[in-house]
Amino acid sequence: MEENKDMKNEELENDDIKDETIVEDSETSENQGDNVVENNDASEEASENIEAAEEDQEELTNNQEEENKKLREELDTTKDRLLRLTAEYDNYRKRTIKEKEGIYSDAYIDVLKEIIPILDNLERAVAADGNIDDLKKGIEMTIKGCKDSFVKLGVEEIDATGEFDPNLHNAVMHIEDENLDKNVVAEVFQKGYKKDEKIIRHTMVKVAN
Repeated sequence: MEENKDMKNEELENDDIKDETIVEDSETSENQGDNVVENNDASEEASENIEAAEEDQEELTNNQEEENKKLREELDTTKDRLLRLTAEYDNYRKRTIKEKEGIYSDAYIDVLKEIIPILDNLERAVAADGNIDDLKKGIEMTIKGCKDSFVKLGVEEIDATGEFDPNLHNAVMHIEDENLDKNVVAEVFQKGYKKDEKIIRHTMVKVAN
């Protein structure tokens, strides 16, 4: 009897152990299932993150391409504008040079028109027969014609009376003379001329004191 009782107890214990093993296996299976679900969720999240990153990268690439296209268009526009400005400046420079040459030519012609008659008078005076008085009279007429030409050209004789002015006069000699004031023009060696405010030639003078 006692042996049968012990055997039954052992069987009961074995049954309990089997039940515990089944429970543990079941819990392990449940844990493994949870792990699989968690892994699947992580994989889906990673996939979503990758897709989002790829979309961001694609959008960034598109934006960069659009920006590069815009910059290229602006660069082409700037180059075109620069080329036009360069061509316009070159045309302006050529036109200005031509206009200056025309102005100089016109000025030369105006001056020569006034000088040529003086040369004509001098040649006629040399070729003419006559005495010294006639020659002197011809020279005086030539001088008058020259002065008239200066008036037409706007050329004036520089005033050399009074105080010495270094802007108008060129002092080539200095004297002491108590009859004259300090720093005055004592004598003119060569007349000077100007046109408007531009000096053509300074008056060559002697300065006193």
